[in-house]
Amino acid sequence: MDFKFELLAQDSASAARLGRFHTPHGPFDTPVFAPVGTQATVKAMRPSDLCDLGTELVLSNTYHLYLRPGDELIRDLGGLHTFMAWDGPILTDSGGFQVFSLSQSRKIDQDGVTFQSHLDGSAHRFTPEKSIAIQENLGADIIMMFDECPPPDDFDYVRESLARTHTWAERCLAAKGRDDQALFGIVQGGIFPDLRAESARFLTDLDLPGYAIGGLAVGETKTQMADTLEVVNPLLPANKPRYLMGVGAPEDLVRGVLSGIDMFDCVLPTRLARHGSAMIVGGRLNMRNARYEADSAPLVETCGCYTCRHFSRAYLRHLVKSNEILGHMLLSTHNIHFLLTLMSDIRKALRKGELSQFAAEFLSHYPPLGN
Repeated sequence: MDFKFELLAQDSASAARLGRFHTPHGPFDTPVFAPVGTQATVKAMRPSDLCDLGTELVLSNTYHLYLRPGDELIRDLGGLHTFMAWDGPILTDSGGFQVFSLSQSRKIDQDGVTFQSHLDGSAHRFTPEKSIAIQENLGADIIMMFDECPPPDDFDYVRESLARTHTWAERCLAAKGRDDQALFGIVQGGIFPDLRAESARFLTDLDLPGYAIGGLAVGETKTQMADTLEVVNPLLPANKPRYLMGVGAPEDLVRGVLSGIDMFDCVLPTRLARHGSAMIVGGRLNMRNARYEADSAPLVETCGCYTCRHFSRAYLRHLVKSNEILGHMLLSTHNIHFLLTLMSDIRKALRKGELSQFAAEFLSHYPPLGN
């Protein structure tokens, strides 16, 4: 299949753009935020709930699904779309980030990574070819190259790691056998502009359907993230989607769009929900706070999500304090709705040529960059 990216509009005052990416399971409009379904489920959300919220793309995790229940089992049961009853586009990451962040006693060599499962300590090995094979078994529409996510500020190590990641990228491309999956490259290089530029140019030469920027939101400052995007985005093809991995704070989404990013994913909305927090413009509401004990107002008066239309802050606080599952569900619904609505509003502002005004107003509620 031809994975086509349509560039529909370009903002005159920034690098932001409006687009549409076509996949075997339908198109999605960009800029887009993808809720994360690590274990083939967005936590505390039914697929029908995600549809009702207007979700266009979800992400699942190669590392976790390989370990449990197993990619071959998912393949035999019809692939990830059938397994999780999601008919829309799915993206799977390569497992690289989790191998380096979750696994025990990992050993890296030029061929791949040997690691121990974080579940039971059993030994496993990922190579570029293995990562692609797992993702082909899972059957997502968009798959990612196997890469190393190094510490962002160790120049010598990042340089060594980048050479390995680029070799792995070529091997991933050679190993890919399915033509109904789009293979994205991942630009690495830490916080170092010259290494980021080198990575962007190398991957661009591979002429891939899309390009991700990895290794951010891992401890660097927001200024360093912004500086990295300023270096990388202009070097990536204008006719291919750009994906900033693991970023979901509202202000980062707006700034990312302004820099030219088309796709985002993050566990933040559901993770905050499980900790009893609701996303609002300018910050968060901690529903454990005693001030909400008798508060009859919704989370946000102007929010149209199911949670805000039906339930009070007092009720949500009661659920959170009681550790009721419904509390996780209702806060997850609100938080995902909040981010999806933000992206929808961004797309509307782009169509009208009003993104600069929208972004300035939205960002006025957040600390300036660098704070």
